[in-house]
Amino acid sequence: MHLRMSLAKNRTQELWQAFMKRQREISRWKKGEKLYSLQQYPPGYFRDFDPHNHFEKWAAIEIAPGTEGKPEDMDTLTIPGGLYAVFVYKGHPAQAPGFFRYIFGEWLPQSAFTLDHRPHFEVLDERYNNDSADSEEDIWIPVKAKEKA
Repeated sequence: MHLRMSLAKNRTQELWQAFMKRQREISRWKKGEKLYSLQQYPPGYFRDFDPHNHFEKWAAIEIAPGTEGKPEDMDTLTIPGGLYAVFVYKGHPAQAPGFFRYIFGEWLPQSAFTLDHRPHFEVLDERYNNDSADSEEDIWIPVKAKEKA
């Protein structure tokens, strides 16, 4: 399930509430217990950053290959392979924007990598608790080696 949104008009709560209401309906396709919060940003999104720029946000589960008969109003998405930088965020989910500022403002510019144009996502497993400072999630950022000048 996905919605078009911006950081200025964040609809994440709306998306996840709608998705969680459908859990029973989609449970037979589910492979594992993990949930995925996924973002697809248009080309240039970070270069020309503006909190009003739109992107697609997905609330998702992993499904087994060859699964058929999904609900008509739900889509499937295959995440293309490639290199990802993986970060473990521990803390209250409401404080995560500061962690993302660190990733994009400090870690990435100082690393040997640059962003790759593929989906970004967070893995929400048994460590995730939306209301706790002890919550943990894995943040996957698509990267590629910087081109040498």
